[in-house]
Amino acid sequence: MTDPRIVARGILDTSTVILLGRLADDTALPDEPLITAVTLAELSVGPLVASDESERAARQAHLQQAEADFDPLPFDAAAARAFGRVAASRRQTGRKTSARSYDAMIAATAVANALPLYTCNPADFSGIDDLEVMPIPAPALG
Repeated sequence: MTDPRIVARGILDTSTVILLGRLADDTALPDEPLITAVTLAELSVGPLVASDESERAARQAHLQQAEADFDPLPFDAAAARAFGRVAASRRQTGRKTSARSYDAMIAATAVANALPLYTCNPADFSGIDDLEVMPIPAPALG
């Protein structure tokens, strides 16, 4: 039996952070959701590359909400070492690490901290050794 004092912790990937307000079932999320500094980096790019003011404002709002709600896990030396294992896993499955470098760094942070990764895009993280991927049902488009 699981000790009820143990809080389930897990890392949310960037897509899940963006979709948080639209998720139909938030019980699929960890009790203690965490993000990585890499997610903040990825979110910070969004407003700078938006094609119009409305999209820029929405992306800026996501960034500011994430900064307010989370104290991100760093991409530290342990994550850098785990990144090597993540990159090797991705190459063994025929995927290029550089094509999804943010995802690989988020996965490495999860591996380094022995935490599951919660994502609406589980295929983005398939085949990575030592990574526990927790799929989150994506909200309906519209």
